[in-house]
Amino acid sequence: MPSTTAGKRYPEERHPVHVSAAHALPDQKVIDLDGAALPAVVQALATRRKYRHILQLLAVLTDGAGIAGAFALAATIIYGNPFDHQALNTIAAILPVYLLLALTQHAFSMAVVARARIGALRAGGSLLGAIFVIGFVAFFLQAVGGVSRGVVGLGTLVAIASTGITRMWLAIYAHRLLGDVSINEVIIQDDVEARIRNGSILLDATRDNIALRLDSPTMLDRLGRYLQQADRVVVVCSRPRRALWVSALKSSNVNAEILADELDQIGAIGLDSYNGSTTLTVSSASLTLTDQLFKRMLDLMLVVLTLPLLAPFMLVFAIAIKLDSRGPVFFRQPRVGLGNRVFRIYKFRSMHTGQNDVMGTRSTARDDARITRIGRFIRRTSIDEIPQILNVLAGDMSIVGPRPHPLECKAEDRLFWDIDSRYWHRHAVKPGMTGLAQIRGFRGATHREVDLTNRLQADLEYMAGWSIWRDIGIILATFRVLIHRNAF
Repeated sequence: MPSTTAGKRYPEERHPVHVSAAHALPDQKVIDLDGAALPAVVQALATRRKYRHILQLLAVLTDGAGIAGAFALAATIIYGNPFDHQALNTIAAILPVYLLLALTQHAFSMAVVARARIGALRAGGSLLGAIFVIGFVAFFLQAVGGVSRGVVGLGTLVAIASTGITRMWLAIYAHRLLGDVSINEVIIQDDVEARIRNGSILLDATRDNIALRLDSPTMLDRLGRYLQQADRVVVVCSRPRRALWVSALKSSNVNAEILADELDQIGAIGLDSYNGSTTLTVSSASLTLTDQLFKRMLDLMLVVLTLPLLAPFMLVFAIAIKLDSRGPVFFRQPRVGLGNRVFRIYKFRSMHTGQNDVMGTRSTARDDARITRIGRFIRRTSIDEIPQILNVLAGDMSIVGPRPHPLECKAEDRLFWDIDSRYWHRHAVKPGMTGLAQIRGFRGATHREVDLTNRLQADLEYMAGWSIWRDIGIILATFRVLIHRNAF
């Protein structure tokens, strides 16, 4: 009998990928290996792999063509000749370096090609890196005079735009061909109903004649042929069957997993061992040591560059605060930082002395009487946050990260960690002067629980997808939200 699909339909097939080996329909494609008829699922896996290779090759070709075309267009605009020797030399120098850097950044991996934003960021970052390398080499070889700055500048802008557009098109095309899954993902269900996402390929152990028996070489051979071109296999089965599937899959030469939904409450993220026994990994550093080094270097570079420029303005506002009301210039408040460790944050004082809420139990209202005249201005323009550059210099904060909260912040009279148990997870990275939540407009007072959950979701998303380029993008995007309706 025909089976239903839980995966996607493939362009060359009339029937779903999920079919039964024992009951293949007459018009379905089957592969006969040593007399054993394997259904269209095997063909589908091969087709998906072919599509992936085509998409990756298209990424290489479209990136290369876009970069070459961008610099040729720039030469046409500036010199009236797309084949100007300077433009051709620039293309010949940049393309090999770009391809090398893009490969090291996995810009052509299927996981990146299938995600438009990540693909565009990796391509754009690799292009800027290539131009920096070529410029660095040209400077030391004293060959700068042979390169048109106009061609390089205009060509770079056009190339970034063109690669971004082509990467968006490739991601859409990849989704059409592969569904929501960019790899060859096979889900095996054995006596348990599996929930399948679009793009996964479903096998039923009983219906597809792979009901597991370790004493049957024929059955194991059939299973091996099913999974020959699979990249990931997930088995959904009852607990008594897990040991059998583990034994069979250890020799299958694929990345295989057993679904254990009882571990959802634990939140395990991997396996390890201790003294010969298996352990569940439930936490890991959000950033590798290399990532932490790059992030710290970016912080220090920005502090060194901006502090001399900001110092005169800080002095002016310090004097204004002192003249406006009695009390210190700076407001220091305990906040929760990296690893849940408390530190003291620096801000320009914006409230009358003695009315500052050190523990953060009371959210600031729009017409809060505690705020001074100059305080209202510096809060509305985010100038009160500038002294946190000292926290960044000290290493307590980063330029980008989840905003640190006071110790007793509440929403609807509930402490933040009582609203969502994941709240503490956000402290696995250094807090920041700005963050993903802030550029999305989630800032200001937390009167409702949703005010906290929106920020928390953005913070966790930032931590899960960190990259140095994302930090730079958030910094640039911050300038358009410095003045915000919720800043009061």
